[in-house]
Amino acid sequence: MQVSLQALKAFESAARRGSFKLAAEELSLTPTAVSHHISNLESRLNVNLFHRQTRQIILTETGRILAKATTEGFRKIDNALAEVKTAGSVVRVTTTSSFAAMLLIPALQEFSQAYPNIAVEVATGEAVDNQPYIIPIRYGDATSVAPGDIISHELFDVFGARGMKPPCWSAEPVTLFTTEWKNAALPAPPLAAWLAANGLDGANIVLKKFDQELFGIQQAMTENSLVFCSTTLTKRLLNANLLQQFGTSPVKSDLCYYVPDKPSFDSRNTHTFLNWIAGLLHG
Repeated sequence: MQVSLQALKAFESAARRGSFKLAAEELSLTPTAVSHHISNLESRLNVNLFHRQTRQIILTETGRILAKATTEGFRKIDNALAEVKTAGSVVRVTTTSSFAAMLLIPALQEFSQAYPNIAVEVATGEAVDNQPYIIPIRYGDATSVAPGDIISHELFDVFGARGMKPPCWSAEPVTLFTTEWKNAALPAPPLAAWLAANGLDGANIVLKKFDQELFGIQQAMTENSLVFCSTTLTKRLLNANLLQQFGTSPVKSDLCYYVPDKPSFDSRNTHTFLNWIAGLLHG
């Protein structure tokens, strides 16, 4: 059965305030209009919702049942609208610790300057969040991710601390930091493909592994050593002259950054943020 939403609002307000006059003030209507809406609702339902007395109105038993339901219903709608409004003004993101620390958080000032009316909150975690309005930027196997969810495919190369001498790949042992993911389902960093692409056999390479790229990069900088990692995470360090490349060729991997079910994030601000993050990754 279809009933007027305005009639339900008039009834709910009158039931809650105990007065047609107070309901009219709350809804910016006249008491006559409120009374008219409620009378039409009663006719539509074929019930009496109020006992009308000279100076007051009293809910009938049926009216009490409907009043409880409408008050709860409108409260849920108000709460949902408030949640959607908040989601529209604040972009909440979860991502990996390495991506957050090495690229996203350092770049947020640039985003804020370009879009001062959009706030961004960042949290880290390796599991995909299923909370509404939270954008999970994840690192995964591109072969098992929907193409429309992918933001950027990953390239890998060797980097070293600024000022260190180019490594001699065929002489003394070369220490190379790399990553062994916590998530065993992820493709390994493509070191063999990188060696082949650069004409190296890797016989004198000594590998040291961390479970996050962030740690390998930091350790390479601290020890004036080398790290084999994604080109994404080193962009800002290269620009800041804290890391350097050695003329080697990067190789593509099966890894990518992606947002699960990306088309479902349909607010204007999330679109703006996702377009910006795509530009950041491809820039």
